[in-house]
Order: sequence, then structure tokens, then C-alpha cells
Amino acid sequence: MVPQQIERDAFLDWVAQALKPRALDSQIQERVFARAMSSVEVLPSVLERQANQKEFALPIWEYLGIAASDRRIRNGRQMLRRHRDVLNRIEFAYGVEPGVITAIWGLETGYGEVRGEVPTLSALATLAFRGRRAPYFEDELIAALRLLQADDGAPEKLVGSWAGAIGHGQFMPSAVIGFAVDFDGDGRRDLCADDPTDALASIANYLHDHGWKKGQPWGFEVRLPGGFDYTLSGADQTRPSRDWAALGVIRADGGPIPDYGPGSILLPAGAGGVALLVLRNYRVITRYNRSQAYAIGVGHLSDRILGGPAFAGNWPATEPVLGQHEIGEAQNLLTCAGFDTEGVDGLRGPNTTRAVRAWQQANGAVPDGYISTDLLARLRADEANKSLDG
Repeated sequence: MVPQQIERDAFLDWVAQALKPRALDSQIQERVFARAMSSVEVLPSVLERQANQKEFALPIWEYLGIAASDRRIRNGRQMLRRHRDVLNRIEFAYGVEPGVITAIWGLETGYGEVRGEVPTLSALATLAFRGRRAPYFEDELIAALRLLQADDGAPEKLVGSWAGAIGHGQFMPSAVIGFAVDFDGDGRRDLCADDPTDALASIANYLHDHGWKKGQPWGFEVRLPGGFDYTLSGADQTRPSRDWAALGVIRADGGPIPDYGPGSILLPAGAGGVALLVLRNYRVITRYNRSQAYAIGVGHLSDRILGGPAFAGNWPATEPVLGQHEIGEAQNLLTCAGFDTEGVDGLRGPNTTRAVRAWQQANGAVPDGYISTDLLARLRADEANKSLDG
């Protein structure tokens, strides 16, 4: 039997034996399930896309070059002017500023130009069957079935991104259920229409419900004082803004840090790159997408659309970039050395940052939590020496 047929048979078994019982237990009608799943198939391209997500695979400076490109900034300013009236009404209703709504719209779909053409059910079924974070995507697949059941919609009309997100703001099905709004008053919560009104209001509703604080920035670039204690950096290290100021942290333009409440110092490229003080609204953006690069990208694009400057600091752009495989190798070596990263996934998450920082402290390196080529080389050398000693 050819491998494709083996995979197809395994998928059909999963649908019948695992997915269908759960869907029926979730009150999905059997006729809805049968109709929706009749043409669903595994999409290898979806798994390839998941393994190479730009916000995880690219170095932060390259990602920001895409996220806040000149073209995206220019188009964002144009869209902000074109939709100013509706964005102002949305701000009044939800307390979320037009700049960040426009930035999310721009980063997700290029202001509605690229909403995706991948069959949503097939994308979600592929990721639930074979992808990373399979339980999450199975939940989203059930949510998509619930959407179809509520609207008695045709499955073939449900299309979007490779990850199963739909519409101008690329909402996952559960977010559509929980946060989509009918802002234009036509009786439908339409996130995919050419008119982006409902979609933009739904983005604002999502941010509002997750704690957006109007009038406060997402964060801003800072300059760290000489002798800064890098163990204080990282999203898991939060202090009042006034405490950061007392430690000598200032804005990149030399101005003092306003009292915005709790914040964290982020070093997305380590001590040799840009330093940021991120605030409550940064964490709200991470509820939209958990990637650090994405949240920084949205915040920076929003600032640039509103006329703010590019980052003043330098990036270590000449340093060789580690891929996911090499980051995974570093995670494995750290864990073997007693600095547990709590999993090996090739991603620069908070658990890995903490483990790196602890290793750096123990080995006399700058504890910025950043996996560099030098750090990986030292980990490899330590492992080789341990093998020789053994």
C-alpha cells in the first residue's frame, strides 16, 4: 500500500474513532458532521507552513522588516484615513485606539488583501491530526463545526489561512464565536465581507475583553544604564515603571519613563540588540497571537502608522541566525546540563529564556536569556567534554 493511502486510512480512522465521538458529545449534529467532513483531507502544505512560521523562524530584525515595511506603513496610513470615521466609532464603543486595530489588520491580511483561500476544515483537521499543538486545533475544529451548525452554512465557503483563521482579522473559529460583533447593524457578524467594519470592530472587542488599557502604549524602546542587571530582563520579570526609572532606564530619545504601571524589559535579540519596555497592552496583543515577534511587530507597526520613528538601536544582523533545529538542539543540551527548558520545540519561549539565563549566570556570561551561536557552541563543547570525562 502506498504511503499516501496509509496516511489517508489513518486519517479516516481518526475522524471516525476520535473526532466524531467528541463532536457528537459537543452537540454537533451527525448530519452536520457528515456533511462538513465529507470532503476534508490532510494538507501537507499546512504542516510545512506550521513548521516555518515567520514570527518564529525569522530573526526579529528580519521579521520586523516585513511586519513594518515601508509599504505596510504607507498602506496603513492610507487605510487609517479611509476608515477614520468607523474606527473612531469603534474606539468610542470599545476603548481601543485606531492605530493598533489598523496594525493588526495590516499584519494579519495586508489590510484585507490576503484573507486566505485554504479550506478551513481541512486546515484544522490536518493540524489536529498531525500538527504541533494538536489538542488546540481539535478544539478549533469543533468550534468551526459549531459555526457551520449555527448558520447552516456550506463548508466549502469557510476558507482562510493555513492555520484555520478567517476574515480580515484572521479570527480562529472560537474567537469568532466569542468575540465577533455586528457593528454595521445588518444582522450578521460578517468578518469576511469586503467591507471590514464588523471585522475591525471584532478586533477591538477582542482586545477590549482581554484587558486593553486605552491611552497607554504597548511599550517603547529604552536605553539601559551601564552595569544593568540583565537577570531582571524578560517577560517574566515585571516591575513598576517607576522602579525601572529608578534603576536608570530611560527612553531611547533620552526622556524619562512615564509612570505607566508594571512593565518588563525585553531583549528580543539579546544584550546586543534593541531594548524595549513592554507594558500591559503588549501582553494583550500576545493574547491575539502568542509570538513575541508578532506582538512587537503589531506595536511597532502601530507606532509607525501614527508617525513614530523606527527603532534607534542596532540589531546583531551580522551574526549567523539559528534555525529551529539549532534552537531545539540548544534546548536539549540545556536540559541535559540541568537547566530545564520544559520541552524541545525549537522556539524561543519564556521557559527557554529562563533556562538560558540560568545557564548564563552559572557560566559567567551576560544573562540576557538569548540563544546565540556562541552560546550553542559552548553548550556543544561542554557536552563533548562531559562525554570525554565519562
